[in-house]
Amino acid sequence: MHVAPLITPATPDDAKPVAAIYAHHVAHGTATYDIEPRSALATAGLISEHRAKGWPFLIARGADGTVAGYAYASQFRDRPAYAWACEDSIYVDPAHQGRGIGRALLEALLIAAEAAGFRTMIAVIGGAEPASVALHARCGFAHAGRLDASGWKHGRWLDTVFMQRALGAGAASPPPE
Repeated sequence: MHVAPLITPATPDDAKPVAAIYAHHVAHGTATYDIEPRSALATAGLISEHRAKGWPFLIARGADGTVAGYAYASQFRDRPAYAWACEDSIYVDPAHQGRGIGRALLEALLIAAEAAGFRTMIAVIGGAEPASVALHARCGFAHAGRLDASGWKHGRWLDTVFMQRALGAGAASPPPE
């Protein structure tokens, strides 16, 4: 039986463990197409930028109080018409994988992104990671497309899967003015 993680908004003080989790995924995984990890200083800047824009950046703490994972939502693309669409990013410390932390983070992120005013969330799943595809499907995301051989990492071509889920009223009405 797993204890539900404590999920809270991240602060720049969380940058060091968040950067360490990301560095692991950069070095060993295909969920990100980065090949160089972000520094703790750059990560603190990313957290601060999200806070300043009112976008969610969440951390999950395990039973021992350590940062077990994190998730954030950013505007999908930087053009003004995309202001209501966000992309999610979720990373779990390898020592905490398989304990429901990714799902708890995604469920909390969906709520926080809707509260931030986003109307749709898009998952851009690098490497077409089966666990990430399954997680997003369990949380109500639908397949929205696939880009074959769109990334090169770890000596092989990787596909990218797009999944999407409406938030709040979704496309049923125009966004607030």
